[in-house]
Amino acid sequence: MKLVIFDVDGTLIDSQNYICEAQRRAFIAHGIEPPPRERMLSIVGLSLVRAFETLAPDAPAESLAESYKAAWTDMRGRPEYDDPLFPGARELIETLARRDDVLLGVATGKSRKGVRNLFDKTGWAPLFTTVQTADDHPSKPAPDMVLAALAETGVPAHAAVVIGDSTFDMQMACSAGVRALGVSWGYHAPDALTAAGAHAILPDFAAVLHAIEIAPAGA
Repeated sequence: MKLVIFDVDGTLIDSQNYICEAQRRAFIAHGIEPPPRERMLSIVGLSLVRAFETLAPDAPAESLAESYKAAWTDMRGRPEYDDPLFPGARELIETLARRDDVLLGVATGKSRKGVRNLFDKTGWAPLFTTVQTADDHPSKPAPDMVLAALAETGVPAHAAVVIGDSTFDMQMACSAGVRALGVSWGYHAPDALTAAGAHAILPDFAAVLHAIEIAPAGA
């Protein structure tokens, strides 16, 4: 049995407009000049408090995180801040879910509420065996989410892969002893993913299937 653990933002869904606008509103609410968009996207994958600690070390990170959540709720459902699936994501997830040698997992900096919103929109809840969020674990790149997924599914580390778009995903996977597969369409550059430990960079969702075949099956 193989375990395929997906990041969400920047990997399965293109949530950059949502994320950047929510950050912008949070900073403005605190009288702080928002950072450039590239800087905003650089912290995608971290838990909210950790993200704001990174973006504004001298600002009240927990208060910024609460303002971010309020902005996110206010924007929910507005088309200009849509967070669509990347092309090919739905087909890949549903293809993998039909296999009897693969279990699906999520490891994300999103909250449980954020994952529920995704699952409500996609109908994916029954397809994922394990879901690990920032509500329950230290922020990436700590390995805790992956270790919890391995424990929950009983799949050994050598039969698991993490698929993500950020250096935090790659570092998390390597720290947990699983293969790290970076995607080229996300918010961190491919060369940064390679430097962070990615074993391969995937150009599209079709390449995921081949990459998974390379991973050995668990006992």
